[in-house]
Amino acid sequence: MNQAAKFTLLYERLSRDDEMQGESNSILNQKKLLEDYANKHGYTNIIHFTDDGVSGLRFDRPGFLGMNEVIKEKKAAVLLVKDMSRIGRDYLKVGQYMEMLRQNGVRLIAINDNVDTVKEDDDFTPFRNIMNEWYARDISKKLRSSFRTKGMSGKHLSSVVPYGYLKSSEDRNKWVVDEEAAEVVRRIFKMTTEGMGPYQIACILEQDKVEIPAVHLAKHKEGLWKTRSVKNPYHWQPSTIVRILEREDYLGRTVNFKTTKHFKDRKSKYQPKENWVVFENTQESIIDEETFELVRKVRNGTRKCPDGWGEPHILTGLMYCADCGSKMYVHRTCNGKRIAAYVCGGYTSRYRGSIWGKDTQKCDSGHRIQEETVFEILKKTLRKIAQMNKEDETAFYKTICCAANENSIAENKHNKQKIEKNNQRITQIDSLLCKAYEDKVFGKMDDSVYISLEAKYVAERNSLVSENKILEDRVKKYEKGQISPKRFLKLIKKYESFDELTPVMINELIDRIVVHKKIVDFDQPYDTQEIEIYFNFIGKVDVNIDYNDSTEEDEEALKLRAKRRRRAHERYLKYKDRRKSYGARKKAK
Repeated sequence: MNQAAKFTLLYERLSRDDEMQGESNSILNQKKLLEDYANKHGYTNIIHFTDDGVSGLRFDRPGFLGMNEVIKEKKAAVLLVKDMSRIGRDYLKVGQYMEMLRQNGVRLIAINDNVDTVKEDDDFTPFRNIMNEWYARDISKKLRSSFRTKGMSGKHLSSVVPYGYLKSSEDRNKWVVDEEAAEVVRRIFKMTTEGMGPYQIACILEQDKVEIPAVHLAKHKEGLWKTRSVKNPYHWQPSTIVRILEREDYLGRTVNFKTTKHFKDRKSKYQPKENWVVFENTQESIIDEETFELVRKVRNGTRKCPDGWGEPHILTGLMYCADCGSKMYVHRTCNGKRIAAYVCGGYTSRYRGSIWGKDTQKCDSGHRIQEETVFEILKKTLRKIAQMNKEDETAFYKTICCAANENSIAENKHNKQKIEKNNQRITQIDSLLCKAYEDKVFGKMDDSVYISLEAKYVAERNSLVSENKILEDRVKKYEKGQISPKRFLKLIKKYESFDELTPVMINELIDRIVVHKKIVDFDQPYDTQEIEIYFNFIGKVDVNIDYNDSTEEDEEALKLRAKRRRRAHERYLKYKDRRKSYGARKKAK
């Protein structure tokens, strides 16, 4: 393309920060300045590119991108700007952009900064670009300081009001309850306590034609969708449900500084919870604290997925192995029978690890127990507690107070010791990994051996870290003084009978269930297995119940059952020996 036929590009940019410096930076004044300079120096084929109200830290500006397309097509000869800060306020990217202009044969002129890339190099230009970035950094510091002052005063920093609230017409810094949306929020929390997941709740709300938060807030001239249209105003996303369930604002609190943003970035980054600043009772609460904590407990990171027959198991997340501390999960292989049984997660990890040739087994026993058995034990225990409370409430209250205090002190001490022990082992594993890596680097250890050791140590370390998180939560609960027998008795009185256990009932009453290893004795009619039930607000309480239904059988029947068990076990051992000898003969042959 002929040099005379190429375009002269005039670029104008204005941001909110530039508006503070007066009218001289306005788009109209920039256009006039650039046009006068172009006419005076004989530049023709003028094209304007403009970005109004866009920060110089962004390089995805519409006008800027359009101008770059012309430059890359080799159709531009000169680029005129008022000063170097109009191109941008990131000195590294501005330097790269100037190099791109040079490679495409475009002359850059910044009028007020006396920059002309055709003339001798201006050695001060890089420093000027740094000063332009420093200006943006300084503005960012001032804005952050003002936000910090506002946030520490207890005012809301969020410009968008959460679903369930509206901004007060009298004071925009205050939130008032929007009863229509608040009722939906309460319904979401209630469905969660009943065992439903975010996806199920989203489907129910969509079926009931409940408007999504964006549409509802837009009707009240709030939110980010006031000027945008929504294809399906009833299509709820599970992520929206999750955000609602995690917002502490519904407890009447103001939570500030949950996110932070670097002055060069557009995206916010979440801060650790210890950096949050929380103010209590800043607005009317929609959800009470007990319900919020119950929902948090229900959503403790354990997915309550339905099994192969579409049945969710509500005890998932409450069952723990007594030996390794791992959570217990419903085993999916039941030999064709639809009998749900819980198995230790540390034991089943052996099978998952064996697929990749890694030994990740944490527990030597599955601690297998049927779900129906656990339900029966829970029912009997709760019935006994309710009966003892009815017979003599005062005496029972004293009993559980003493038991709760003793057990809680002992458990808290044990948890702290376990955390310390785990931390020592984690430190030991880290040093072992470093030593193994050094041996691999210096050729003292084979690569395959190192890979095997690394997988084993990393799996153990991850397991210890996850166990420590659970133990630390229990220690925090104890230190916060969440031992309250009165609250437990209030829950017991709330339910008339325990013939049917619902998800809400279990989550309100049960903290966790610890399952011990099954004691197998083939000379006895039945195996024995210890189960510890820890209740919310009181911990572990022994109520002396005989859970064994075998007492209904007579002595002769029990002896006959024990005899059959012994014979069956002996037959199994003989079969096992035959299989072993058969395998040895096949191998030798």
